[in-house]
Parts: sequence; structure tokens; C-alpha cells
Amino acid sequence: MSQILEITKEATLKTQIMYKANLSFTQLNYYLQFMLNNNLITHKTREDREVYIITLKGSSFLQMHSELIQLLKTSSSMKVKIPSKTRAKPKSYSKNVQAPSAVH
Repeated sequence: MSQILEITKEATLKTQIMYKANLSFTQLNYYLQFMLNNNLITHKTREDREVYIITLKGSSFLQMHSELIQLLKTSSSMKVKIPSKTRAKPKSYSKNVQAPSAVH
């Protein structure tokens, strides 16, 4: 989705989005419909052609997505040692205990 939002920063034809994002026609239609329904992009007719353009909400989403990706990259590069907990030894079972029977 972020790639489609990047592509639609300028008015873009459906086929151009499909090729630039390397999506099949089916995938593209799914994503475009989802993004239109959630007001991340809009479509307009220019020179008798339908083009798709990112909305303000889509721009906000893209900005937050970029910040999250950057945060994850920063976090994964940090050397953080997670303390290990002392594991308790499992209780030993009595030899008299039977395994549960299968329920039918």
C-alpha cells in the first residue's frame, strides 16, 4: 500500500500504478478499492482518463508508515539484551497417574 501511495503523489493512471508497483490486475483492483473506501486515495478524470491521487489522509498514513519503518530499523540495530528468567523444573508426575483418555 505504501508503494501505491508513493506512486499516487502525482496523478497516475491505473496501468502505470500496476506496472510501477509490480502488481497483477487483480491485486491492483483489490488495493485500489480498499484505499478508495478508506479515503487514502481518490480518483478523478483528466483528459478523459481516470487518474488516482493520494489524499491528505493518505499522505498522513504514508508519513506515519515511514516513521514506523524508521523506528523499527533503529530498534533492530540496537543491541538490547533481554534478561533470561530462571526456569523452574517441572514437577515430576507420579507413576500412578494415567494419561487422559481421548474424548469422543
